[in-house]
Amino acid sequence: MTRKLRFRGESHHKVDGKGRVSIPASFRRVLEAGDPSFTAGLNPELVIVYGDTRRKYLECYTVAAIEEVDEKIEALPRGSVERKMLQRLFNGQSHSTSVDETGRLVLPAKLRQKIGLSAEAFFIGAGDTFQIWDPETFDAEEQAATDEWLDELPDDVDPLIFLDQQPGG
Repeated sequence: MTRKLRFRGESHHKVDGKGRVSIPASFRRVLEAGDPSFTAGLNPELVIVYGDTRRKYLECYTVAAIEEVDEKIEALPRGSVERKMLQRLFNGQSHSTSVDETGRLVLPAKLRQKIGLSAEAFFIGAGDTFQIWDPETFDAEEQAATDEWLDELPDDVDPLIFLDQQPGG
């Protein structure tokens, strides 16, 4: 069994006036592994999903990961509301791009404005995707939600216990 590379960790990176931001080096390795067309000397491709108005971050998919999403969408009945909406969210409200020669992404102004990104970006791994946040938004919303969830658990409960539960249980 081959080991699947995952996006792990978090880091802060400066965003320049043209919207260029360095991607964490370990994330670049996962992008390379998840791009079937990648060969040494080329730049890996990825898809940035910016989605609907409720989404306050950019979610970055490897080529392989977005192809999995596309296959699941295509399995839905043609003409169904679910298929139309998912196509809009994952195909229409997305941006295909590649990492540049220096390991950076160029984030278009539309994407930066959508999430309120200016001088600094916060990257956080999410397994088969990674997210780009405005650092203040992440701290105020996501970190606060995680802290609240943990605070509701009894002190003697290790969150790893949830890995052994059945889905929906």
